[in-house]
Amino acid sequence: MTDYPRAVLDMIGPPENRYADPAAWARLETQLGTELPADHKTIVDAYAPTQINGHLQLSHPATPRRTLSEVIRDTSRAWSRTRWERDWTNDPGSDPRLICGLRDLAFGTPQGLMPPASPDRRDIIFLAPRVHGFPGGICVACGDGDWAGHPMPFAEWLYRFLIGEDMAGYKSAAYYPGPVKLESMPMTPDEHIRVTYGPDRGMQTWTPRTRRPQGFRVGTAQRVPVALRVRGAREPGSLAA
Repeated sequence: MTDYPRAVLDMIGPPENRYADPAAWARLETQLGTELPADHKTIVDAYAPTQINGHLQLSHPATPRRTLSEVIRDTSRAWSRTRWERDWTNDPGSDPRLICGLRDLAFGTPQGLMPPASPDRRDIIFLAPRVHGFPGGICVACGDGDWAGHPMPFAEWLYRFLIGEDMAGYKSAAYYPGPVKLESMPMTPDEHIRVTYGPDRGMQTWTPRTRRPQGFRVGTAQRVPVALRVRGAREPGSLAA
């Protein structure tokens, strides 16, 4: 079985652990009323605050500003006021309540959805207590109003995101050749954005078999774009470890 936290660390590069602080996590989890997944905390400790490949920002609970606590609070408040419901009669698989096995959705609560990272695209990523029966999966509010469920831990979701799979909705992949790009976010007036790159990943172009997220409706057929593959990695679409 693939050790996805280890695979992510190997792909992104040596951890810096700039703000790693168990006490900060303990305070955040006390505030939230629940524990956050260990793999998420390991990856955040390793690199946050940072932006990965220009699209996905990781925040940390111990930073002097724009903490993970603030990200969870602000995103949860915004979504608690958002009219996310619509008529799913003809598309029940995209109903987030069905995806997560919940009677109703709540945001930022122990049994609700919590944002583990901040994308700069229209898709919003949430940790969910359960996704299609899998404990602790990922549920994504897609930019077009549909929802998609990924029954896997955060580390596996991130690994698949980095190798170019559709990890929001259908046809949502972002493809980047070469090493993973990290932009460390400045936390003081004297700091500046620092750009670093992970190790070579041996990326090569290929034509992928696009993986359909569970709970996501497929519309009309489209051309499959050229994607990227990591030599030796499993092809997107294969859930076997």
